[in-house]
Amino acid sequence: MKKTLLIGASEKPDRYAYKAINALVKNGHPVKALGIKPGNVAGVEFDTQKMIYPDIDTVTLYVGPSNQKDYYQYIQQLRPKRVVFNPGTENLELEEILSKQGIEVERACTLVLLATAQY
Repeated sequence: MKKTLLIGASEKPDRYAYKAINALVKNGHPVKALGIKPGNVAGVEFDTQKMIYPDIDTVTLYVGPSNQKDYYQYIQQLRPKRVVFNPGTENLELEEILSKQGIEVERACTLVLLATAQY
């Protein structure tokens, strides 16, 4: 199972971040979630501070490019194996920074990856 940090967590059921947390948990992946405000989805408590978690395999983004600058250094500090840019979060600048550090960059939908056993 791939330890995942979801950035952009939301308690709103119509949000894809909400659906992704549920799907990750359902598929047995350990999940950490970072949101603007505290919350809980599927038993996953949201952090509101950038915590340094050990052994993060995947960071999955649910924050648009205009709000990602604050996360550049944080994501690099985590040293994940990959970062998934979900639809609407694509960011060439961040993708290049991560790629140069040997971090795999994937433009994909976490929900589709999980549903098709490609996560």
